[in-house]
Amino acid sequence: MLPERVLIVKVLIVGSGGREHAIATSVSKCKNVDKIYCAPGNAGIGLIAECVPIGAMEFDKIVAFAKEKEIDLTIVGMDDPLVGGLVDELNAAGLRAFGPRKNAAILEGSKAFSKDLMKKYNIPTAAYENFDTPEAALAYLETADFPIVLKADGLALGKGVLICQNLQEAKDGVKSIMLDKQFGSAGNRLVIEEFMTGREVSVLSFVDGKTIKTMTSAQDHKRAGDGDTGLNTGGMGTFSPSPFYTKEVDEFCRKYIYQPTVDAMAAEGREFKGIIFFGLMLTEKGPRVLEYNARFGDPEAQVVLPRMKNDIIEVMEACIDGRLDEIDLQFEDNAAVCVVLASEGYPVKYEKGFLIHGLEKFEGQDSYFCFHAGTRKTEEGIVTNGGRVLGITAKGKDLKEARKNAYVATEWVTFENKYMRHDIGKAIDEA
Repeated sequence: MLPERVLIVKVLIVGSGGREHAIATSVSKCKNVDKIYCAPGNAGIGLIAECVPIGAMEFDKIVAFAKEKEIDLTIVGMDDPLVGGLVDELNAAGLRAFGPRKNAAILEGSKAFSKDLMKKYNIPTAAYENFDTPEAALAYLETADFPIVLKADGLALGKGVLICQNLQEAKDGVKSIMLDKQFGSAGNRLVIEEFMTGREVSVLSFVDGKTIKTMTSAQDHKRAGDGDTGLNTGGMGTFSPSPFYTKEVDEFCRKYIYQPTVDAMAAEGREFKGIIFFGLMLTEKGPRVLEYNARFGDPEAQVVLPRMKNDIIEVMEACIDGRLDEIDLQFEDNAAVCVVLASEGYPVKYEKGFLIHGLEKFEGQDSYFCFHAGTRKTEEGIVTNGGRVLGITAKGKDLKEARKNAYVATEWVTFENKYMRHDIGKAIDEA
């Protein structure tokens, strides 16, 4: 049993993206925090935390660092270390950590596991089959209805999903995932599921093993190009709340999806403490689960956390100690939109190392945020260091104002190869 802590002083955040910058920003506002470290962090996180050159999968080094610095709480932001068991390693060393243990993080780590869990506990989702060999998958496709969805079983940076319009596309997809290993070992198993239509909505939640408290809704834009064209990415922008997430939808999800998922994991001996991200499809037949994630979404965190009123450390502590029922989770009555500034060519091939101008314009702002994703500090200044470079977030009294503000703020920042979608939140106009 880990000791309860009342006063949090030193916090370590594991990760290096826009999500971790959003988490660090929220942590920096907590009343009991006076020192934040981030491993490995990025140039933006370095403005509010001390970045340490330790990779997110270097578990031994993370544990040693946390013990050396007497870290009071480690927040694991990324999926890979959660699925790999970093929380278990920290707990075994007597250290407090926020995030699910390895046997619970499988909820994200294996799509086959999560689909089987939903089937067993009658949680609404798309019809599906799991396959361990390409031969079996190809045989199944011969009698399937199209379009159809292929999903790599394991972690694939949000890109391991192919929507296939016909049999030939599906055969090519099986080859790409299972034989060519486009997504590495994530494609050792394959999930083939029915294609669902409707609005997509993301709902993040805090979970303490038995109690679940949902956050405000959001909607991501995965495709690289305007009009939802191009390849799948880690996410090109988000807005919150979703006007399509109605009171009726919320009531249905609470009854048939959210609490049943928490209870199902507990029944399986996989008590879940941390964040469950529910990716939902609002179909004509009602809400269905598209996917689970075991951590904050990226870039969903960049629009949800700036609207959260609570002290995030107090909420995380309550999750660890099984006291989440004591927390009154509250969000501002406004809206936020995030537009991702990426490197031209993302998610396939792009250049890095370009100097970023205009970052200082976000200093001192309370309704505008510049969350760093792929950046690096050099002697010349902060330069681009990834496909997704920055997440420009703005608040507004409603979604239309927040969208307008976000796009105005994207013009404050310039760098060579700058690329973004121009229709983030366009669905707002149809609500």
